[in-house]
Amino acid sequence: MVIDLNADLGEGFGVWQLGDDSALLDVVTSANVACGFHAGDPLTIRRTCEAAVARGVAVGAQVSYRDLAGFGRREMDVPADELRAEVLYQLAAVDGIARTAGGRVAYLKPHGALYNRAVHDHVQAEAVVLAVADYDHSLPVLTLPGSVVHEIAQAHGVTTVAECFADRAYLPDGSLVSRREVGAVLHDPDEVAERAVRMARDGVVAAVDGTEVALKARSICVHGDTPGAVRLARAVKSALLDAGITLRAFA
Repeated sequence: MVIDLNADLGEGFGVWQLGDDSALLDVVTSANVACGFHAGDPLTIRRTCEAAVARGVAVGAQVSYRDLAGFGRREMDVPADELRAEVLYQLAAVDGIARTAGGRVAYLKPHGALYNRAVHDHVQAEAVVLAVADYDHSLPVLTLPGSVVHEIAQAHGVTTVAECFADRAYLPDGSLVSRREVGAVLHDPDEVAERAVRMARDGVVAAVDGTEVALKARSICVHGDTPGAVRLARAVKSALLDAGITLRAFA
């Protein structure tokens, strides 16, 4: 069994730092680099890309709505043509910086409100997919197993990769519990690690009501901005390896 372990990185801005990117890059196999719209700035992006390339970690562009104040987690209504252009802008910027570091963007992952909206909103999902198609058809898009992004991407010749979240609570329909709800984010390393192993090995996760949700994912995410993220990521990696699961980037 092979699984990718990804985390959101480069989410500082100017003098404000969020998370321990250096430590997480020693754990994960893929780095979702903030593109400047929800977090990140040119210097942070460059340093994150350089550090990822130096460690052999795949670089992904984590695109979002233009929402620095809300960290990209506020619902926004952006016209499809504008969203398509903004996703393209973010993707091209991070890929350009990654290439100067000797790497390249290997995939795209929406962030926050855009990620969750694209799971069910055909218009917003298509805008994201078309931006990828405009830039490079070969770039995979990370999304939930049941997301409409899969069918839309297939129609436009774009690859998708399903992912799951070790540190997030799930609803019975396979979607994520809103961060506005208590218990939406999990913090216990043992619990998170156990969930990750079940996700990778058995393809299931327990929803908040106790039901088992089937999921088939190639990548597992641990959020870099979660308090104790490094400890969580290390626990997940150790548990996966102990279970005989190989960690390798999908891209």
